Amino acid sequence: MIRHCVFLRLAPKADSAELDKVMLGLADVVQRLPGCSGFRAGPNRDYEGKTPDYPYGFTLDAIDAEALATYAVDPEHQELGARLVALCEGGAEGITVFDIDAV
Repeated sequence: MIRHCVFLRLAPKADSAELDKVMLGLADVVQRLPGCSGFRAGPNRDYEGKTPDYPYGFTLDAIDAEALATYAVDPEHQELGARLVALCEGGAEGITVFDIDAV
């Protein structure tokens, strides 16, 4: 299983209503795609004080690299991703992705 973790450095003026819409859309994409599940999104509480520049993030699980690749090229995911990029400081540079090969 791959846990796909996405950390967002939101722009100071990012529209929270738009962020909510994008997250709901991504949750729908994950629910619809075979091999993908477990979408979770929310604010970064940063209890250790190590990531204050990333106030929000989300994760999803893919059963394998093929399922994650299907998610990556899904047209709805790509459209929502473009909207997410627009909400982040520095555009795509404001998004950090970490894929954990979990057992």
